[in-house]
Amino acid sequence: MSLSLHGVGLAHANGRVALSDIDLHIRPGERVAIIGPSGAGKTSLLRLFATALRPSCGQLSVLEQQPWQLSARQRQRLRARIGLIHQTPPLPPRQRVVTAVLAGKLGQWTLARSLFSLLHPVDTAGAAAALGRLDLAQKLFERCDQLSGGQLQRVGIARALYQAPELILADEPVSAMDPLLAGHTLGVLNREADSRGLTLLASLHAVDLALAHFPRIIGLRDGRIVFDLPPAAIKPAQLNALYVNEQLQAAPTSTPPPQQILHIPRC
Repeated sequence: MSLSLHGVGLAHANGRVALSDIDLHIRPGERVAIIGPSGAGKTSLLRLFATALRPSCGQLSVLEQQPWQLSARQRQRLRARIGLIHQTPPLPPRQRVVTAVLAGKLGQWTLARSLFSLLHPVDTAGAAAALGRLDLAQKLFERCDQLSGGQLQRVGIARALYQAPELILADEPVSAMDPLLAGHTLGVLNREADSRGLTLLASLHAVDLALAHFPRIIGLRDGRIVFDLPPAAIKPAQLNALYVNEQLQAAPTSTPPPQQILHIPRC
């Protein structure tokens, strides 16, 4: 399995439970979307697979390795095989787009080559090709602070494509784009993953985009998997149950909500 969780729970330092009793297996080359309301645990799940968080209990396997049984150096080598796409890419404002894209391979290059590339990009053609897949080749030498939010997200995707990892984890990768551009961008990302045999796991708030672009959909709510199905098998009632009350969370109420009880994951 490319990714595997068995009986995994995650509780943050403040005691808030993010994930409970998760069993999940994703084969190499699968393309999977995670949907669910805000606070469902989508980002926490991705951060577990990115080895940015350690499970409170249960067993985690990433690319056939158990990351928290590795040394720090071995875990760093594992992370170099994972491409991360953030909702808000962590790009320095004054950095040029070409440098931001080439940074995708910093974990694979020697220190000398990495430092040299900061001054003189070592693979301009490769960066331009990755940007070209996302219709951004003309932005190659612009600064990141000159781009819109949607353009920055596409630069982050181009960086992951240039990295050529074995696994891509994308957290709301098209949230700053209009629906047409978001659909086009997800199409590019999925075709690249499919052609290269990459495993792709993406969290999406837009259900229609998830259903249109991914062959497997995981519904997450309150830190638990509600369903794990192909798009054609998901019924409207299941989606309604997944998102029930989300629109009411911000509504005024005349009585205070009941105190929430924390259920610590069973280890």
